[in-house]
Amino acid sequence: MLTTIRHPALTASALPPLLIVHGLYGSARNWNVIAKRMSEQRDVLAVDMRNHGESPWFPTHSYPDMAADLAEVIRAHGGLADVMGHSMGGKASMMLALTEPALLRRLVVADIAPVAYDHDQTQYITAMRAMDLTHLSTRAEADRRLAATVPEAPLRAFFLQSLDLKAEGGPRWRLNLDVLQAEMPKIVGWPAPQGQFNGPTLFLAGSESTYIRPEYRARIRPLFPNARFAKLPGAGHWLHADKPREFEQTLRIFLDT
Repeated sequence: MLTTIRHPALTASALPPLLIVHGLYGSARNWNVIAKRMSEQRDVLAVDMRNHGESPWFPTHSYPDMAADLAEVIRAHGGLADVMGHSMGGKASMMLALTEPALLRRLVVADIAPVAYDHDQTQYITAMRAMDLTHLSTRAEADRRLAATVPEAPLRAFFLQSLDLKAEGGPRWRLNLDVLQAEMPKIVGWPAPQGQFNGPTLFLAGSESTYIRPEYRARIRPLFPNARFAKLPGAGHWLHADKPREFEQTLRIFLDT
């Protein structure tokens, strides 16, 4: 089963747990602050997706596989959850909702749509592979080395959360880079599944992002007939990092209604 970080509710309520599903190259730890803040009245579960973090490595990375992983986690924690997925995690969460709708009460899809995109994210795999890990012992030095291929400081900080400096045998990435590269067409694609999720669904976009375009609504509505749409002003694709407090407040309003 996927490695899961549980944040117990500070005050018990009848609300089901909230399952947080990270995006490509991420981990459950990326969401620690938001998860803790969202656990005031409910348990919050944050998972490492397959081939990420401390979760098992598999030879495939398809959305049906990822949805089955999430279903196993929900069943192990009571059989019902609210689910929030970002980017790749949003697609996996949509696949879960379409194939196992009884496991979800509400769904939040953060800055992604059920469509195939024409961008590719393998340049970051190339950058991580190219980074010299020998005699590496500090985050500062790791950041300096990664800067040679990734000039954006926020992206470097994000990627370096998946670098294990204390691994046995020397530093290593907590990412199955080989499989993620081989399966990249599936990750940026969308398998056009059958099914429908009739529960309340929020598609939450960053106002500066182009991942959820108006023309995509015609593809969203048949799959999620009770979909609502909202934007966070001033946020990009990493909307939870750009506007964390506004992101949390939007989740609370939608999930706690």
